[in-house]
Amino acid sequence: MSAAPALSDRNLDWLRHQLVVPMGGMQVSNDPNAVLATYALGSCVAVVVFDAARRLGGMLHFMLPTSASAPEQALATPTMFADAGVPLLFEAMYRLGSTKRDLIVKLTGGAQLADGPQGSQIGPRNVITVRKMFWKVGVLTQAEDVGGTLSRTVRLHLNNGAVVIHSQGHERPL
Repeated sequence: MSAAPALSDRNLDWLRHQLVVPMGGMQVSNDPNAVLATYALGSCVAVVVFDAARRLGGMLHFMLPTSASAPEQALATPTMFADAGVPLLFEAMYRLGSTKRDLIVKLTGGAQLADGPQGSQIGPRNVITVRKMFWKVGVLTQAEDVGGTLSRTVRLHLNNGAVVIHSQGHERPL
């Protein structure tokens, strides 16, 4: 039996520059070597934004559609909620020099997981909420991988803007 092939340093280089976006959190970066990553998106949604002209990127991993459901939590962690977190993500990108017209926006997550509260529809509600928000302010999403019943991991590579989805042992571009 032969040993598994070793991964080269080149294949693992992105790990050295990985910035993890926690559940209910947000991250922006202007480091062209950075890779923004969030793990285990179930009913949560990741909003991924990239500015190709400036090699800036950001990611929000929100958990719930509206901050009205938990006002005290929203004060402490506004990025847990679509209605509070999405504006913060865009504001952070603008502070780094982006403009609305230069942003490429992608969505992933929003699954309806079997272990979630019956009838809660949190995943679909998260997706609907963020789509409505974008519609109201004229933001178009370039790509989406939302819904279904599977958990996802997503990575944004700032060197080229590639967004990669990992689910059930398979990777694919978004």
